[in-house]
Parts: sequence; C-alpha cells; structure tokens
Amino acid sequence: MARFSLVPKDRVFFDLFAEAGHNNLRASKLLHDMFQEWPEDTGLARDLLKAEQEGDRITHDIVQRLNTTFVTPIDREDIYGLATQMDDVVDHIEEAADFMGLYKIEAPMDQSLALTEVLVNSCEQLYGLLQNLRGFKDLDHYWIEIHRLENEGDRIYRDAVAALFADRVDPMFVIRWRDIFLRLERAIDATETAANVLEGIVIKNA
Repeated sequence: MARFSLVPKDRVFFDLFAEAGHNNLRASKLLHDMFQEWPEDTGLARDLLKAEQEGDRITHDIVQRLNTTFVTPIDREDIYGLATQMDDVVDHIEEAADFMGLYKIEAPMDQSLALTEVLVNSCEQLYGLLQNLRGFKDLDHYWIEIHRLENEGDRIYRDAVAALFADRVDPMFVIRWRDIFLRLERAIDATETAANVLEGIVIKNA
C-alpha cells in the first residue's frame, strides 16, 4: 500500500526537476556531438536512447511521488505539467537522432548544426533555472534568454525549410530533412514551454 506524506517534499521535487534538466542538457550535447561527427558510429545514438529512457524514469518517479505526497510544495498540476514538458524535450531530441539513422542521412546540413547549438544553449539556461527554482527569486534572466533562443531557433528553422525547397529537386531529401528540422525545432520549443510553466509557478509562489 502506498504511504502518503503530510510533509511537503520540497527537496525531492526540486531535486528531481534539476535531475531532469541535467539529463536534457546531457542529451542535447550528445545530439550536437552526434551531428558534428555524423556519419561515424561513436555510440552517441545509443547514449541518446539511454538518456531518453532516463527521462522516462525521472518522469515516472515524479508522478509516483506526486501520487504519494499529500501536501506538495507547488500546485500538483504544475508539478505534473512541468514533468511532462521536461520529458517532451528529451523525447524530441531522441526522435531527431533516430531519424538521422532511419533516413540514412549522409551528412548533416549546416542549419541542423546551428539548431543543435541553439538547443544546447537553451537546455543550459533551463537547467540553470531549475537549479535555482527553490528560492523563486532572481530568475528573469533565464526566461529572457530562453525566449531569445527560441526566437533564434524559429528563424534558423524557417531559413532551413526555405533553403530545402529552394535548392533541392530530390523530394525525398526535402521530406527527410524537413522531418529532422521539425524535431529539432520542437525540442527548442519544448524548452521554452517548460520555462513558461516555471514562470507561472514562480508567479504563484513568489
């Protein structure tokens, strides 16, 4: 039988969110390295799959603790929403890596490297935000930078898709890279959405 705790588990939830942020940052760096070294098989794709599975484990742990904690440090729906959004980040990262192999991509496009770099920077900011969440103070600079990076990612994504349709006559090349670019853009968007959830949490608790 599950035991319910009457004491808010501040450290547990905040630490788990920071753990998820660190896992996402690690996954983003693995993806960036994989794109840089592609098509060499250095085991990075396998490491990324493990990171995605680790993200699932962390999310499951958060949900399990949420179900057995009577009083939570922040609203229950916010805990669940943030956990889900953090898991989305690593899911999109792993999907982008999976498509590289599935589509037998010969070499990365320059725009894909630019997008993975933006993704790493965005995950770094999100991890810093999660590490400092407990105090609910002095976090504005993280949101500002994450939003700026999301705008930069959108610009690169639009330019990349435009270049695909302008320069290529092979429809399969266009379809494959459009799918990959979309996963990268979604991963960056997911970091911003997580930051938006965190901003709402801080407004409620400051």
